[in-house]
Amino acid sequence: MGEIVDRKTEFSTPWFELISKRVANDPAPFYSLRMLDYVAVVAFTRADEIILVRQYRPAVERFTLELPSGHVEKDEPPAESARRELAEECGFEAPQVELIGTLLSDTGRNENRLWAYFAGVVSPLATGYLPEAGVERVLLPRMKLADLLAKGEFDFGLHVAVLMLAILKHGGGVIGLKS
Repeated sequence: MGEIVDRKTEFSTPWFELISKRVANDPAPFYSLRMLDYVAVVAFTRADEIILVRQYRPAVERFTLELPSGHVEKDEPPAESARRELAEECGFEAPQVELIGTLLSDTGRNENRLWAYFAGVVSPLATGYLPEAGVERVLLPRMKLADLLAKGEFDFGLHVAVLMLAILKHGGGVIGLKS
């Protein structure tokens, strides 16, 4: 067991493909989703606020708080995707982003990766920022993030994992805890 002997695209949309895979010595197909990789950015303003976004997510039927994030477009380096998403969703530029880790989004079903980035201090875009429809920028004082996590108000598991990577690389001060 463990060797893929056949794979086939069963269904395709602009957002994902459903792939069937056959593993040696197992007649039943295994299904996975092939999606674009995506990025998430832990970024702070000069006023020591973490940058978040609030948006309605039909999959969970409610508004969520998340890190700025989005797809890695074809032929776009993930670091550039991180900077682009921060600008498009939140109106901030990050001349430098630091890769803090790469995570598998769901080893049981998904083939894509999440590229996690850190931007210690970002600046507002120099030219007119137009908010993305349906995406609200939220600037939260760093000291309030741990409380938000403890109350479950910031509950997107992969983004909590990105925060953990930031803490491992930069200390508990990332979420307002003493390091």
